[in-house]
Amino acid sequence: MDFKAQFKQKLLRQPADFTEMALSLFRYQAAHNPVYKAYLQNLHIQPDQINTLEQIPFLPIEFFKQQKVATGVFEPEVTFYSSGTTQQTRSKHYVADLQWYNQVTKYIFEHFYGPLEQYVVLALLPSYLEQGGSSLVAMADYFIKQTGQREAGFYLHNRKELQQTIDLARARGKKVLLIGVSYALLDWAEELQGNYSFEGVTIMETGGMKGRHREMVREELHSFLKQGFGVDKIHSEYGMTELLSQGYSKGDGIFRPGQTMRILLRDLNDPFDIGNHHRSGGINVIDLANVDSCAFIETKDIGRMHTDGTFEVLGRFDNSDIRGCNLLVV
Repeated sequence: MDFKAQFKQKLLRQPADFTEMALSLFRYQAAHNPVYKAYLQNLHIQPDQINTLEQIPFLPIEFFKQQKVATGVFEPEVTFYSSGTTQQTRSKHYVADLQWYNQVTKYIFEHFYGPLEQYVVLALLPSYLEQGGSSLVAMADYFIKQTGQREAGFYLHNRKELQQTIDLARARGKKVLLIGVSYALLDWAEELQGNYSFEGVTIMETGGMKGRHREMVREELHSFLKQGFGVDKIHSEYGMTELLSQGYSKGDGIFRPGQTMRILLRDLNDPFDIGNHHRSGGINVIDLANVDSCAFIETKDIGRMHTDGTFEVLGRFDNSDIRGCNLLVV
């Protein structure tokens, strides 16, 4: 069994030493990922001299727009594309094994929310469905199939039918998970104006206004959604095209990273000053599930860390594209 297969097998077993696994994957990708290898060489980095997570150089996420970021040689089973307009260059994530992505997403979700079989999963993701190539749609599709529930499915603009489906699922005593892009949830909340209670439904926003609404901070968005849907909490998912792992928030915009994921902050002015001595800064992600691409990614998100390992997403760097996944602008 080769390194990648052994690593994947070990990763989804508990307990595992995150730091040890991250350093072993770093050294492997430093040797076998041509884009990352060249990046490290240009920085004059000697991989065998890297001994802590904070010393690892993180690959700027823009590389996924211009380069084929891949570890080893493989024919991708699927390619995920970031959301964006026709004027923007979309990021591409070449996924060697879709089953691996499915395994990871289920592993993380069930850690936070329990077995998928207990849920009716409903997805309100019109723009992602229309554009195609979305990792979020792939995740939702897998979740829907795993539930085995007849009511589960995707919805575009047929919100009345969606509301009837929720009623049927709740009448059967099923847990309901509604995953929605922010603008579509906001449209629906404005239409309902609190005249229908979604109490007991887990409403999970994934970010993304797509130019359909003005951008707003997460607190403002959640306030509108809570009022419109008649719920106390709005859940959120943190993930992106370039990652295979997710973080989840069960309310108030406080995220917990998945078991295969670690968040580190960098200084806003010095990308190589990395460590959680920063209470706020640029978000760097270690995604151990990204065995086939790059596990060490410098995002364009700005975040705040808490001492318990949870984090908040405060916004984006001013010069970055406004993209559709999981963040809001401050």
